Amino acid sequence: MSAAPLLSVGWTDHVTGRRGYLVVDRLVRGVASGGLRMREGCTAEEVAGLARGMTMKEALHYDPAARYVPLGGAKGGIDCDPRSPEAYGVLVRYLRAMRPYVERCWTTGEDLGLTQDLVDRAAAEAGLVSSVQAVYPLLDDEAAARARLADAFALEVDGIGLDELVGGCGVAEAALTALDRAGTPYAGARVSVQGFGTMGGATARFLARAGLRVVAVADVAGTIVNPAGLDVEALLAARDAYGAVDRAALRPGDREEAGDAWVAVDAEVLVPAAVSYAVDAANQERVRARLIVEAANMPVLPEAERLLAARGVTVLPDVVVNSGTNAWWWWTLFGDVEADADAAFAQVRRAMRRLVGQVLDRAEADGTSPRAAAHALVEARLPEIAERYGWY
Repeated sequence: MSAAPLLSVGWTDHVTGRRGYLVVDRLVRGVASGGLRMREGCTAEEVAGLARGMTMKEALHYDPAARYVPLGGAKGGIDCDPRSPEAYGVLVRYLRAMRPYVERCWTTGEDLGLTQDLVDRAAAEAGLVSSVQAVYPLLDDEAAARARLADAFALEVDGIGLDELVGGCGVAEAALTALDRAGTPYAGARVSVQGFGTMGGATARFLARAGLRVVAVADVAGTIVNPAGLDVEALLAARDAYGAVDRAALRPGDREEAGDAWVAVDAEVLVPAAVSYAVDAANQERVRARLIVEAANMPVLPEAERLLAARGVTVLPDVVVNSGTNAWWWWTLFGDVEADADAAFAQVRRAMRRLVGQVLDRAEADGTSPRAAAHALVEARLPEIAERYGWY
């Protein structure tokens, strides 16, 4: 892949002066896929990196036998605290400005700082039919596809929406696959999770139900630690809309530590599931885990990853680990999976087992990192995608 993205757009809100960005890395069949994030300090460079990651996620899930044909990669970003009173107005005005792209080539949805419900509400106010309407011309039966996706988003499993759970299911399955390859039993394996929102919370649930012990959870207020294991379900029930846990739900054995304590917790598995750039060259020295599973986008900086590898720490890259949510959207919309929780989880688990296995096999064969192996797999698949479907 060439280094430069296909399209980069900058935007300034005329009311607040807030900045926003859209980067379309590549188009396949004239369309690109990637969520919209909102966070204080979001930059054009960050959004460009996320867009390139989306191109890779799409290509990694390419299956010529499936109805879903991968799209290109894109990403949107807004430099604004999503908790700010002005945030929703900024979001609506951003989507209004980006309306031509959403209508024609950019399919988007929730990401860091934004829920799908909020994106849908703002999109409607901005005059859009849907945040994914650019893909509708590619569907065989648009009405049936939209109904199927709506039905899937209406499903809940033990009080949490299916759309929130599929991503965490994929992250957990990636971790479990790596543990299986290393011969590490699930029982007693300890997990530290940074971020307890959509992705982090769901990941903690699936890992706990697989028999692992979640010993630390970090949210915006700090890190909750219990070496004997946290009550994940109680913490999930005590979250607010942004993933912050009400401390009244803590048990006597739970203790509160500093916000960055999650990185140094004594655990086998570390799951950064919140912001980008969370593990850097300095704090990587505090990591005790032997496996880092990137549930967030770009949480481990390249220099930190090199230093971790030298210490024997494996980093499973975000383009593989958190790709399940994006793939499930399209599997459902295109009809590869029905609006059914069990079917969705089974499809995600199969896909992630296959993909993580391919990446680890390639890394072992080439003597490289899992990230380099994922890049190699993408490069191997792009020529066929370009020849069959167009690549811009």
